[in-house]
Amino acid sequence: QVQLVESGGGLVQAGGSLRLSCVASGHTFIGFTMTWFRQAPGKEREFVAAITWSGTPAYAGSVKGRFTSSKDNAKNTVYLQMNDLKPDDTAVYYCAAVQGGKSYAWARGMDYWGKGTLVTVSS
Repeated sequence: QVQLVESGGGLVQAGGSLRLSCVASGHTFIGFTMTWFRQAPGKEREFVAAITWSGTPAYAGSVKGRFTSSKDNAKNTVYLQMNDLKPDDTAVYYCAAVQGGKSYAWARGMDYWGKGTLVTVSS
């Protein structure tokens, strides 16, 4: 059974940092791009960051320079380091996986999803 399990969310003050983790199991994710999306209340799910199998990162403009995506293939784990957090970053953050070569920024195209972890940034 394929599982993506996120952790690391919580409550943080504006300007603070959090590191999200996503552990993948039940599937060989070789060649997959691992992606982070987020969904704020009343808003659509939006692309945040991705990291390809070869380790190339990509970011949404709103988080570029503040968030860093990384991974540890040996641990089947991807990370999202979030610095200088802002209240607008408040959302449920989801880990997703998509086969390499497919769009990584289109939520409907993801092959697998985690259940999400809540990040709340207070002002």
